[in-house]
Amino acid sequence: MNTNVLKRFVIYMAILTFVMFTVWALVRSFMDRPPGDYETEVCDMRLKDKLYDKAIQAANTALEKTPNHRGAIMCKALVFISQKMYLEANEELTYLINFLEKNLEDDDKTGIGTLAAAYANRGIIKDRNKNYEEALRDYVKALGIDYEAVAGPGLGTIILNYKFKSSSVKERALYLNEQLQLPEDERVLSIKELDEGQVMHKPGKL
Repeated sequence: MNTNVLKRFVIYMAILTFVMFTVWALVRSFMDRPPGDYETEVCDMRLKDKLYDKAIQAANTALEKTPNHRGAIMCKALVFISQKMYLEANEELTYLINFLEKNLEDDDKTGIGTLAAAYANRGIIKDRNKNYEEALRDYVKALGIDYEAVAGPGLGTIILNYKFKSSSVKERALYLNEQLQLPEDERVLSIKELDEGQVMHKPGKL
């Protein structure tokens, strides 16, 4: 057999083997995903596109496959916040908080981040409803659960746009605490133009 032909054959087979192993790994990765993860990602994408009804449908499908899917519950809450349906969002987040606090493992970093995000987002709802004392409590709770996830801006952790710059849960909590120490008639707890810049928080992976 021609040596060059043999070399090409070996090279082609090596490439084909690599491609097949890569494809198989991707297929296995997709097949081994927990039920509901794909639909939760769809919910997140529909949320970004402001297709709220489709986002809710995807989240509900995820919850049908895996009841108490924490990513799906979080996504539903974010959809409701985006629609200013704060009562519904608060119910979802409170349920998620209660579920995680009862079932969370100490080494579940993603779950811990999700719990911190749930407290932070519930704090945002209370903030928007001018329930500042309870908002502060939720912000402080979020910081205590996963300080690195919510303490400062960057890496998707920005919660509020406040004081003419992006403000983290930490900064907002410090600001609220500072204002709540003042006499009631001297407090400036809400600035409409800046509060409208609030954005939601979610863990890096739903």
